[in-house]
Amino acid sequence: MIDVFRPLLEAARGLDLSDAEGSEALLGERFDPEGEAGQALRARLLELLEAGEIANRGEAPLRWGRALKPSPESDGFSVDVVDMAAAGPEHRHPRGEIDYCIALEGEPTFDGRPPGWVVLPEGSVHTPTVAGGRMLIVYLLPGGEIEFLG
Repeated sequence: MIDVFRPLLEAARGLDLSDAEGSEALLGERFDPEGEAGQALRARLLELLEAGEIANRGEAPLRWGRALKPSPESDGFSVDVVDMAAAGPEHRHPRGEIDYCIALEGEPTFDGRPPGWVVLPEGSVHTPTVAGGRMLIVYLLPGGEIEFLG
């Protein structure tokens, strides 16, 4: 499974998540969701979703699953995949969060943002919300660190 997520892990390598805006710009340069590689990854993720190999826990409108635990091979990131069409649980990001968002249905936004890269800085808190449709979100968490607050 690590080979599927390797392009995202490589794009995230060495980012300063305290600078969310700068990190998002750099991620877009390193891996363009609209480019050929981005479209190939989208197709592969949709195959895995359809096969029940990712986001295979819970029930619609919120299905999730951990694809990778943090390890040296994943540059210390955990990788979670969520199929969302609603709000998720409020949580805190002790070391930040990198989100790769793919539209599945409608014209979805993630926390008011369009599909693509979203970076939440260290210490940030949010209630992740998809509105206007359905989205597949790949979450990269440094050290797998997340604190659920609800």
